[in-house]
Amino acid sequence: MTFNINNQNAGLINNVAGDQHIHGGQAGSQVTLDAARGAVRQLRQVLSGEPLPQAAAAAALGDLDDLDVEMCTQEPDRPTIADRLRHLTSVLISAGSLASAGAAVIGPLQTLVTWLGHLGEPIGHMLATMSF
Repeated sequence: MTFNINNQNAGLINNVAGDQHIHGGQAGSQVTLDAARGAVRQLRQVLSGEPLPQAAAAAALGDLDDLDVEMCTQEPDRPTIADRLRHLTSVLISAGSLASAGAAVIGPLQTLVTWLGHLGEPIGHMLATMSF
């Protein structure tokens, strides 16, 4: 028997040959481009009220500007966005802003991490090491 599987698009896909046994369930999530764009706007709004050191504020603003420009394109380049988001997250961790802003920053970052898929995993690991 032959299966021809074309264009798959879902939060979770399992293609197996033979039997598949799943213990403990499976879950997947998907974030739309509009939700990802909204997360960038949320980050800008939250960070505008955060007291950041001058160098961190300038770096964060530059990253947000780059994210805005890329997210406004018809098909944003995910590797570019992942690089900018990774840098922004590093700046925020160094400045202590993730700890002080908490969920207000973590929520939009997690939305973008999910939207990025495997490209967001390193950023997700950075967030997981934070203690709040």
